[in-house]
Amino acid sequence: MERSDSMERREPEPRMRVDVHVRPGEGSTLAADVAAGLAAPPRRLPPKHFYDDVGSALFDRICDTPEYYQTRTEQALLASVAPALLRRLRPGDLVELGSGAARKTRVLLDAAAAIGLRCRYVPFDVSEGMLRASGARLLAAYPWLRVHGVVGDYDRHLDRIPAGERRLIVFLGGTIGNFEPEQAERFLARLAATMGPDDRLLLGTDLVKDRAVLHAAYNDAAGLTAAFNRNVLRVVNRELGGDFDPEAFEHVAFFDEEKQQIEMHLRARRAHRVRIRALDMVIDFAEGETIHTEISRKFTRASVTALYRSAGLELEEWFVPENEQFALSVARRPW
Repeated sequence: MERSDSMERREPEPRMRVDVHVRPGEGSTLAADVAAGLAAPPRRLPPKHFYDDVGSALFDRICDTPEYYQTRTEQALLASVAPALLRRLRPGDLVELGSGAARKTRVLLDAAAAIGLRCRYVPFDVSEGMLRASGARLLAAYPWLRVHGVVGDYDRHLDRIPAGERRLIVFLGGTIGNFEPEQAERFLARLAATMGPDDRLLLGTDLVKDRAVLHAAYNDAAGLTAAFNRNVLRVVNRELGGDFDPEAFEHVAFFDEEKQQIEMHLRARRAHRVRIRALDMVIDFAEGETIHTEISRKFTRASVTALYRSAGLELEEWFVPENEQFALSVARRPW
């Protein structure tokens, strides 16, 4: 059979494809979030705006601090359960939400390679720079790998994640704890609506533990969490023409026993005025006034099970290390 010219000229499919649905300053909810969140006390800014390229790099450094137990605990747990989990599920796609530097991805890819599984990697992140850099490093490390990245926002672009067979959707780092209870339920319900019968969710959740351990994790001696917290003000300055002085605010993080969550705030060191030109907004901060920037909820098995149930999912497997500091769980959508 004679081949056509078009067949002869066909380019090989690229190993990395990136779909960009949100760029810095384009289609972002930042302006609306700042206008609403800073209009009146108690002032708030949602934590998703931490993660520009600078914020993502800062968080990657936080993961290496001696106080931040979550990353190393979760990574060790993941390494222990990944081989059997991938052997059982044999996913065609490995979808990672909030992929960042893709630190833990290598654990899963190594386990996949060991059993001859050649799955596609689908990172989803708001930072295009971080996604492209981490994707390129993975392509260099795994010659068989294909990457289909999605640069998007959790609130608007979950439905842009490509379809696939037997997808393992991975949401690690305890990030689900950054959502208020109702937000977490809605987020997981939207995610569940995209899942097929053979898809599974692998979720990382930080567990309730000693207050001193939690306090140290969010108040590291190197000051990286403080810099990460203040970075949201630099994002507002850059994107909306603000004149925040980040050093005019101190980082505050503490554990609320009743709500079982860490709270992070920025507290004004002195009374001062801030202008945000793009919003024609003027804000007067009193000394000691705070901006609430993040929560990090801590869970138990019972509360994770209840969260899954409220979102239309069901718990399938539960993994914890000996120190019981962190959990990985597998959930499915019942059909």
